[in-house]
Amino acid sequence: MAPSVQRRTARTLPDFTALVLWGIGGLSIVLILYRIFYVLTTQEELTATIWGFQLVNGLILGGVYALIALGYTLVYGILFMINFAHGEVMMIGTYAGYFTLTILKNRGWLESQPVLTLLLTFLAGMLTSMVMGIVLERVAYRPLRHAPRLVPLITAIGASIFLQNAALRIFGSRLRVYVKPPIIEGGWRLGETGIFVTRTGVLIFVASILLMVGLYVLVQYTKFGKAMRAVAEDKQTAALMGIDVDRVIVQTFMLGSVLAGAAGVMLGFHNSQVNAFMGFIPGIKAFTAAVLGGIGNIPGAMFGGFFLGLAEALGPTALGIPSQYKDVIAFSLLVLVLIFRPTGLLGEVLAEKRA
Repeated sequence: MAPSVQRRTARTLPDFTALVLWGIGGLSIVLILYRIFYVLTTQEELTATIWGFQLVNGLILGGVYALIALGYTLVYGILFMINFAHGEVMMIGTYAGYFTLTILKNRGWLESQPVLTLLLTFLAGMLTSMVMGIVLERVAYRPLRHAPRLVPLITAIGASIFLQNAALRIFGSRLRVYVKPPIIEGGWRLGETGIFVTRTGVLIFVASILLMVGLYVLVQYTKFGKAMRAVAEDKQTAALMGIDVDRVIVQTFMLGSVLAGAAGVMLGFHNSQVNAFMGFIPGIKAFTAAVLGGIGNIPGAMFGGFFLGLAEALGPTALGIPSQYKDVIAFSLLVLVLIFRPTGLLGEVLAEKRA
């Protein structure tokens, strides 16, 4: 009798644990909804202007998070690893954009050629991040491709710390400030609502949407995209079909790094400040966005980025808490999704062999 009792207990214990977790999750949702209802009905100072301002901020941040999250998703889909140095790749691109902008400003191009200055700044950031992504793949990750999965993960964390401290030693600890070309200074006030939309915000939102749509078309409808999806599905079979697996992997790193470089320049214009540690928090939040949407899922990364940006912007206002708690909201969402839906809101995309 004892063995059967033990087996029955072993079967029912996971069900009891899941029931407790779902109970805690349901109670948390009820409390959050009650808090939002209380704030909305008691705080009359929350006008449409405040909500509109936060909504605009959320869309801007969401676009940046989505671009960075796409780098995590692309690498995970190919190598089944998390590149925790991706935020630092973005940081290097931000520095490259800053120095390019400074050189062009000293030559007088900021006023005389604002559009060209803007394009060259983005190009410098994207190309520099691309080169950094190639170096990381060749030096840090390729030699460990067949190692246990924990080894590349630790290497990625080490590469992140190395790049932070290398940038600190090379560029110094003082803050660098992005100077906006006249073409993206100022903004528009929307009618009688009082909502002010900056030109920088419009640039970031439109550019991020265009880059994400371009990436989706590239992956779904081009020869390179088909090769990428084949390598993600089965590397050995893809190699037998004549696909250069190493080339596809390094091109995937290049693609994700280019998007990170663009996001870094956008953050530079949005926040106006650059330092050696600026990539860590956005990188972790972009990883959170990728998990929220479903790691390995390109539309999921886009959705997760905007979802996280809106949650950060609207959450503190809706809950009636200081805006400094936005990081708490972001990482609480990560914990909740990992507990209740580990595959993400839109589902994780995995090759059949790995599922």
